[in-house]
Amino acid sequence: MHETAFQIFVNALLANNLVLAMFLGLCPFLGVSGRLETAFPMGMATTFVMLVASLCAYGLNLLLGHFHLEFLRLISYIVIIASAVQLVEMVLKKYSPSLFRALGIYLPLITTNCAVLGIALFQTSREYDFVQSLAFSTGGGAGFTLALVLMASVRERLQLSSVPDLVQGTALSLMLAGILSLSFMGFAGLGG
Repeated sequence: MHETAFQIFVNALLANNLVLAMFLGLCPFLGVSGRLETAFPMGMATTFVMLVASLCAYGLNLLLGHFHLEFLRLISYIVIIASAVQLVEMVLKKYSPSLFRALGIYLPLITTNCAVLGIALFQTSREYDFVQSLAFSTGGGAGFTLALVLMASVRERLQLSSVPDLVQGTALSLMLAGILSLSFMGFAGLGG
């Protein structure tokens, strides 16, 4: 069955959300989702890196396939991702130093974010064409951003509530992540 670009986008956004259904990219999900002012920009930066990595991986996959060098895919994808992250870091440092400082260590860690690498590897293994790759990376990035923003919204709201000491901090974050993940499992039948 041939999936349309829209189906791939919705599937990556909701039904197979990288964070809440596939559990990829949990480090920034738990680390940066404390405040909306850092969660949304981190999601956008990761989405940009996913988009660049996906499009470059598509072209690189064609090139490597032509020369029968498929064994170089993984290392090539990592180099592409690291380069895109460096670009994002330089732009943020120059144009938004306060956001650069707020994101802290999590910004360079986009390089090792398994959700970003997962986008490139999944699209390659599923043999998506250019438009499908674009839809997949955009949907995956939007889903990643959605997960960060939802988690940050709930965590900010809980800061205004009285929560027992026993569940504050990491325990509460993990319980919230589990509940959000369960709610996204409801989208599992969406793709057909």
